[in-house]
Amino acid sequence: MRVIGVGDNVVDKYVYKRTMYPGGNALNFSVYAKQLGVDAAYLGVFGDDAAANHIIKTLKSLEIDIAHCRQHKGENGYAAVDLVDGDRVFIGGNDGGIQKDHPVVLLEDDIEYIKTFEIAHSSVYSDMDAELHKIKEAGVLLSYDFSNEYTDQKLKTVCKDVDISLLSCGQLSEEEVEALLIKAHSYGSRLSIGTMGSRGSVVYDGENFYKQKPHFVKPVDTLGAGDSFFTAFILHYLKGKKEKTIISQADLIKTSLEKGAEFAAKTCLVDGAFGHGLIY
Repeated sequence: MRVIGVGDNVVDKYVYKRTMYPGGNALNFSVYAKQLGVDAAYLGVFGDDAAANHIIKTLKSLEIDIAHCRQHKGENGYAAVDLVDGDRVFIGGNDGGIQKDHPVVLLEDDIEYIKTFEIAHSSVYSDMDAELHKIKEAGVLLSYDFSNEYTDQKLKTVCKDVDISLLSCGQLSEEEVEALLIKAHSYGSRLSIGTMGSRGSVVYDGENFYKQKPHFVKPVDTLGAGDSFFTAFILHYLKGKKEKTIISQADLIKTSLEKGAEFAAKTCLVDGAFGHGLIY
């Protein structure tokens, strides 16, 4: 299996210990897939500062293909993280940095390249919603992380081009989560997934809801938990579909959810989204 993250990358700057860690929804997907033994690539936009250099160096060390990435003069995207009453919270950033001025525009050779992968994953922070239809039209399975940045109009605009929608729903009741997942499905996504932090996750496939409790551990850092959950879930799901090792859709979703919870728990034992911190 070959997979690709397309879109955002940042460094998460932990200001209380002046250490920055590579991250971003699309980039995390590529790294977690690689950790799970899958051939992975990343396509996004880098600046030319120390943060960008650290991300590039890290991806190369992990043997993730970045051949179609762009690099421009300017500040790489970053998010600032602080420790507030024992919890890590985002306190600011530069809204994607250089990516704002040079968003990903998918050219013909990019599309031919993306067609060599079984799934592409992007996000609301990638500034490339207008490009998603190109991946859809190329026949490549596309997943998309809305985080908690969704409105009805946003869902209508994006879900028609996205096969699998991931939504952060920690602030919603279970009834509200189910209504939201039904809506995302009705707008075009074949699978819609809601993550609810310590309450677990819910998947809707157009017929049934499937729920998963988290694997509780004493976390070192919960950053990346949602991304790692989704990556392990979707890779197991696609592998099951491809190899037809599990007969029913229900059993496949349940075992995939379990794989997601198991891997997310491991991610919570690492600083940053996946380690590789650099003091700045």
